[in-house]
Amino acid sequence: MFPVVQFLILGFSFWLVIQVSRTLKLPSGVRIQEIIEGEGREAHEGDLVELNYVCRRANGYFVHSTVDQFSGESSPVKLFLDDNDVIEGLKEVLLGMKAGGKRRALIPPSVGYINETLKPIPDEFGPRRSLLSHANEPLVFEVQLLKVL
Repeated sequence: MFPVVQFLILGFSFWLVIQVSRTLKLPSGVRIQEIIEGEGREAHEGDLVELNYVCRRANGYFVHSTVDQFSGESSPVKLFLDDNDVIEGLKEVLLGMKAGGKRRALIPPSVGYINETLKPIPDEFGPRRSLLSHANEPLVFEVQLLKVL
């Protein structure tokens, strides 16, 4: 059962049901919130996946997105889920995720951009510099898995 809160605004009484979102905390410290489970093929170690994402710093500061916020057009990225290519925290988020699914995750710096070659890395200088200069801070990724190829 979700908590219910009553509040009063300008003499009108309102009831609000608050849905508490649960997160899964992995041993690495990554916290995952399942937004949409998805119904397609599940991603496994070594798979090539296609995804859209929004990356923010933990303070909410926007870093990069594969989806244009104004037009809605996307430029999905393809990543191999192996140890050498992708930031470890994002790989942990994607493993076990089904195509069509959407997850939000808090990724600690220890499994984030520990070196400059890890993907996904923005093409543009500004977002890339922001990611790398704040590599010692947690990141929030919202990921939509489009396909497991």
